[in-house]
Amino acid sequence: MLTEAQAGDIFDRIRKLCSADEVEVLFSGGKFALTRFANNTIHQNVAEENHSLSVRTAFGRRTARASTNKFDDESLRQVVKSSESLARVQHPDTDLLPMPDPASAGESTVPSRYFDQTASITPEFRAEGVKRIVEVADRHKLTTAGVFSSSDLFEGIFNSRGLNKWHQQTSAEISITMLGVDSSGWQKANSPEAANLDPLRLAEVAAQKAADSAHPREIPAGKYTVILEPAAVLDIVGFMFWDYSGVAILDQRSFLTGRIGAKLFGENVTIWDDVAHPLQAGSPFDGEGIARQRVALVENGVVKRVVYARATAERMRESEYKDKVGPVAPTGHGFALPNEMGEMPLNIVFASVNETKTVEQMIASTERGVLVTRLWYIREVEPFEKMLTGMTRDGTFLIEDGKVRGGVRNFRFNESLIHMLSNVEAMSLPARSCGEESFDMVVPAMKVKDFNFTEVTKF
Repeated sequence: MLTEAQAGDIFDRIRKLCSADEVEVLFSGGKFALTRFANNTIHQNVAEENHSLSVRTAFGRRTARASTNKFDDESLRQVVKSSESLARVQHPDTDLLPMPDPASAGESTVPSRYFDQTASITPEFRAEGVKRIVEVADRHKLTTAGVFSSSDLFEGIFNSRGLNKWHQQTSAEISITMLGVDSSGWQKANSPEAANLDPLRLAEVAAQKAADSAHPREIPAGKYTVILEPAAVLDIVGFMFWDYSGVAILDQRSFLTGRIGAKLFGENVTIWDDVAHPLQAGSPFDGEGIARQRVALVENGVVKRVVYARATAERMRESEYKDKVGPVAPTGHGFALPNEMGEMPLNIVFASVNETKTVEQMIASTERGVLVTRLWYIREVEPFEKMLTGMTRDGTFLIEDGKVRGGVRNFRFNESLIHMLSNVEAMSLPARSCGEESFDMVVPAMKVKDFNFTEVTKF
């Protein structure tokens, strides 16, 4: 595994080869391994280790980047030459700023996200976890498929102004699908600390969902009270966070355009971007090495602000929108330069409400509704109202008189995120959750009234 000291030595070698005004090197890589299973047996085990670096050079306002995963002298000479050759022929970028120094980049600390137990996971350890999952499937007469992966990854940034930042973290992830004759169940979880994952518990929940949703009945489409489990919440709300970007506001393509400072969601919705939250993951700095800040995106339903890379903040200060977007300052959410995307909040945390409810309590308080395990195939239909469409899957249930009455055929939905987050009747305690359509977040389960199902599927 490449260490910070070794990366520093490589950067020193690159600086000696470089003739540009400024140079920046991003390091990334590590070890990744995955055990995949299907039809109740392991059918694939893969492992890789790769280290790469990316050199960005700048001549005035001209900049470009080139990458390699070879660190010998000739390869470093070639990657520097490629970056410089590309930079020299670029059109000047009037928004390009000098690379940050340590003082302007700031410091941000996060809890340790490196765990020896996770880093030392072996194929045998993953196979033992899969064995427990398969035993659950066999006991319930189900077919199971999924993955158990583990990783030990690093990222770092060095530049010619003396900036030097490094982050290393581990991760373990389990995803399980249980298949019956006409039903399915699903669970997924990950954590920097493998001890937080329980393959047996995840398998039991997925199997129970498959068993309980067997022989699904068809109920008509329409507006229902819906209880969305955390994975379903994550995958649908994730579609709005690209809009919490200064670039999106400047381009007038954000649904927050003209709405910052307005109450857009329900009083019970408060959302932060908080890389230091104990249930979050990721590095404490962005693609330029700027410290990630804790940012209030929504407070009690009111949109407070968006996030900024350095150059975007400078552009916003000079724009006609500067007095309509809340605080304008770099927040440490930029992507590596050059890029066209600007920035995005990636450490989403929903704040806990005063009175949380468990999913079971939400069910007990529902006269008639639908319980949704997860959503998939989500697509944006209309951007300004954030109207989305998609389907339920892997455990969709009818609730009547406070009890789950069995599985129902899946639905297609057409729902506005603004409408949905304005109609949240109850929330659970937020938890670290993961899905398939969006990035990991700390989110609650939600009970939402008048969720719009438009069509019944055939399965």
